[in-house]
Amino acid sequence: MKTRKRSNVPIFWLLFGAGGMMAALFGPVLVFITGIAVPLGLLLPKNTMSYENMLAFSQNFIGKGFIFAVIFLLSWHAAHRIFHELHGIGIHQGAVAKLLTYGVAFIVSLIAAAILLGLGF
Repeated sequence: MKTRKRSNVPIFWLLFGAGGMMAALFGPVLVFITGIAVPLGLLLPKNTMSYENMLAFSQNFIGKGFIFAVIFLLSWHAAHRIFHELHGIGIHQGAVAKLLTYGVAFIVSLIAAAILLGLGF
């Protein structure tokens, strides 16, 4: 009986899909809130994104989870997209390309986790 080698590809496609959904659902809202609504005083008061409010949000368990989910999923989505787009510009999708793209996403995720945990609760 021939054994098949297990693949880690479904994990990367899962992270890519989740990051794409996060980008599609929350990306435009985040851009609107942080780039238009708050700076112009539309719908929300101007002090909504003050240092004190953002620090309190990032020290809250739910706030930490949301910030980490956005950074984690969007970085893995970008890594997967870049990895597969390397073929389009003529770079072979070997182990080095995989290590660089997914390695950067992994490092970004670790840094985000470390910073968020360092802010305290």
